[in-house]
Amino acid sequence: MVKTIETTHDKSDIIIQLLNAQKARQFREEYLDLHVYEQAQIFTDLTEKQRARIYRYLTAEEVGDMFDAIEEEPEEVVNYFKEMTPQYAANVIDQMYTDNAVDILAYAQKKDLAKYLRLIPQEKAAEIREMLHYEDKTAGAIMSTEFVEIVGNQTVRSAMHVIKREADDAETIYYVYVIGSNEKLRGVLTLRDLLTHDDDEIIEDIMTTPVMSVQVSDDQAEVAQTIRDYNFLAIPVTDYDGKLIGIITVDDIIDVIDEESAEDYSGLAGVDTDEETNSPLKAAVNRLPWLIVLLLLGMSTTTLISHYERMIGEASVLAIFISSITGTAGNAGTQSLAVAVRRLAEKEEDQPSWYKQFLTEFFTGLLTGFVTGLTICLIVGIWKQNFVLGFVIGMAMMCAITVANLAGSFIPNLMDRIGVDPAVASGPFISTLSDLTSVLIYFNIAKLFMQFLIGK
Repeated sequence: MVKTIETTHDKSDIIIQLLNAQKARQFREEYLDLHVYEQAQIFTDLTEKQRARIYRYLTAEEVGDMFDAIEEEPEEVVNYFKEMTPQYAANVIDQMYTDNAVDILAYAQKKDLAKYLRLIPQEKAAEIREMLHYEDKTAGAIMSTEFVEIVGNQTVRSAMHVIKREADDAETIYYVYVIGSNEKLRGVLTLRDLLTHDDDEIIEDIMTTPVMSVQVSDDQAEVAQTIRDYNFLAIPVTDYDGKLIGIITVDDIIDVIDEESAEDYSGLAGVDTDEETNSPLKAAVNRLPWLIVLLLLGMSTTTLISHYERMIGEASVLAIFISSITGTAGNAGTQSLAVAVRRLAEKEEDQPSWYKQFLTEFFTGLLTGFVTGLTICLIVGIWKQNFVLGFVIGMAMMCAITVANLAGSFIPNLMDRIGVDPAVASGPFISTLSDLTSVLIYFNIAKLFMQFLIGK
C-alpha cells in the first residue's frame, strides 16, 4: 500500500508538468500506465484547466474507465460532466458501467440529464432511465446491468464463445447466468465450471440450481449481509416475476458496507463522520443542532435534580457523586447500545429471542454493576470514612448500570420495530434515560439513609 501511494505521488508531479507543457503523447504514456484508481486520484486534484486538457488528450473510453474508479461523492463528480462538451460527456457515460453512471446522474440537473440521455445510445439510455427510478439504498439502485447470460440448451463450447464476445462489457465473467423462457433466472455456473467440463456438455446438465438471488426492492444492507454470509463475488437481481435484470458485485457491496458503517457512526455521534471541511464555521453549523437537542434533553435531568435540592442542602456530599453515577451508567448504556445496533445491522437468522436478550443484558448489567458498585463503595468508604455513603453510592451505581444496560439493548430494538434507524434515534434516548433513571435511583436510595448522611 505504501508503495502505491509513493508511486502515485511521484507520478503526479510528472503528469502535471506534462499537462502544463501540453505534451500530449508523453502525458498519455505516463497517465495510462497507471492503475485507473491512481488515475482517478490524480484527476480529482487537478485544476479545471488541466482537466480540460485531459478531455482533449484521452478518449471517452479511457476517461469512462477512470470515472468508474473515482471515489469522490457523486454530487461532486457530476460537475465534471459540465466541463466537457455534451457529446463527449455522453460518450464517457456510455463507456461507464451502468450502475456507476446512474449513481452520478442521480445528482444531475434535469435539463443536463435529458441532454446526456438524448446523446447516449437508446439501449443504454433506457437502462439508465429505468435504474434512476429505483428507490435509493435498494438492490435495484446499486445493481449493474452488464452481465453474461446464456440458455440451458447451449453447449459449454458455445457458452465460452458468448463469454469471449461479451467479456469486455461485462462487470464480471466469473459467474454466468442461465435464463429460460421470458428471461427468468434458471441456474448459474462459474467460469471454473465451464473450464473443467467437456466442450460438448449441455449447460442445463451442469448448472447449479436453485440460484441464490435478491429482488430489486431488497434493502442494500440485506444484500450485503447475504453476499458476506455466502462469500459470493456477485449475486443476481430479479424482478417480482423472477426475470434476471442485473447483478450486484462484491465491490459495490464494499461501498455499501462503508456507507452503512459511516451512517451508524454519524447517527450515534450526531455528526457527519465523512465531514472534510476545514471551515470552523461550517463544522460548527453541522454539529450545533445535535448539541442543542442534547442540551434540551439534558435539562430534564437538571429539572429532576432540582426536586432534590432540599436533600442536597441537608447532605451536600451527595452532589459530589452525581456525575460519577450518571456518567458510568451512560457508558454502560452506550456499550449495550453498540452491541444492539451491531446485532440489528447484521440481522442474523439465529439471533436470540427478546426474552433471552433480556436475561443476558440483565445479568450482564447486574454483574458489571455489582463489581463497579463494590469498587466505588470501598473507595468512597475509605475516602470519606463513611461506608454508609459508600453503600448508597455503590447500590445506586449497580442499579443504574443494570437499568442502562437494559435500555441500551431494548431501545434500539424498539426503534427498529417502528421503522426508525436505531443508530440515529437511540443515542439521545439512551443518554437522557440513563441520566434520569440514575438520578432517580440515586436520590431514592439516599433518602432511605439520610439520617446517616446528614452532616457527613
